[in-house]
Amino acid sequence: MLNFIATTTFGLEAIVKKEAIALDFKDIFVEDGAVHFSGNLKDMVNANLWFRCADRILLVLNKFKATEFEELFQGVKSIDWGSILPKDANFIVSGKSVKSKLSSVPACQSVSEKAIIEKLKQKYKGVEHFPKTGATYKIQVALLKDIVTISLDTSGTSLHKRGYRENQLSAPLKETLAAALIYLSYYRKDKVLIDATCGSGTIPIEAAMIAKNIAPGLMRNFAFENFDFVDKSYLKECKKEAYNKIDTNIIPKILASDIDKKAIEIAKENAIIAGVDDCIKFSIKPLNSLNLSNMDYAVCICNPPYAERIGNLDEVEALYKDMGKIFTKNKTISSYILTSHEGFEKLFGKKADKKRKLFNGNVKVDLYQYFGEKPPKRKI
Repeated sequence: MLNFIATTTFGLEAIVKKEAIALDFKDIFVEDGAVHFSGNLKDMVNANLWFRCADRILLVLNKFKATEFEELFQGVKSIDWGSILPKDANFIVSGKSVKSKLSSVPACQSVSEKAIIEKLKQKYKGVEHFPKTGATYKIQVALLKDIVTISLDTSGTSLHKRGYRENQLSAPLKETLAAALIYLSYYRKDKVLIDATCGSGTIPIEAAMIAKNIAPGLMRNFAFENFDFVDKSYLKECKKEAYNKIDTNIIPKILASDIDKKAIEIAKENAIIAGVDDCIKFSIKPLNSLNLSNMDYAVCICNPPYAERIGNLDEVEALYKDMGKIFTKNKTISSYILTSHEGFEKLFGKKADKKRKLFNGNVKVDLYQYFGEKPPKRKI
């Protein structure tokens, strides 16, 4: 059994933990910005394929205490680097240090790289210089309160890069956060989902992928594909299993609109690439023309513009007022709005049933949650 870390944006740890449980990983526990779990190398492949809300998957190589550089050197050197890195590996050492005596990150990186080279020399006899012309291996040296964690990035490009968003608008919502909003809304594939400020379509596309059980990593590549110690057949097997799990029978009802014609054109293109264009009805319309009177028990999820993103506060505040008038008229509708505007509830005209602090990139935002009336219980 190997140990892994699924890194995540602050505020999404609980959701990523639920994902890890659903994927049947073992020894799961949570820290700020990280969910730890254990498994084998095939589990690592599935983690990269299936996590919707994690940023990347790190393979933990060693964990030890170090308050002096010699302890750091020996801890790094104790790892069997010869079985991990080929002779031409382009290994890159990054670092971070929080509340640790070894506070100089460049020094920690330098010491760690020297330790790796010394260990590789034991494996590759007679080699004094390692060319770094081969596959890239990103190694992280992270210190927290004098505890060092050495890990290898198995993902490469962040997992929010699904591969379907070839075109996008300015200030796009990350796919990982969009998926988290859908999970937090308790959306189910038999409900109507509405995004009235859809932009380049990230929320409706992620919703459709969740409804059809499409693994988010099916369209992209991963760093581990170039690792010599990972069996090449694992990815092929896992992708085949993932394709077999796609629900081809369900066509969810998802409505996406935006006032920007260009945005809708981009959203349609992205939906086609993602293979969910048959699940989403796109339309060009202003939010204040939206009619939800016949949309009982629908779920509205919106990431509307906010001042930090488009810079026009008057337009933003007018939009929030319109949202309040439209989204609260039908009492059965549940609404989830993500914004950084601290006066949102006053503009919307109603206090949220629940508010959750999140981050959209480096911008602190809140998810305002308004719960609609529950549908009547079915008679047996």
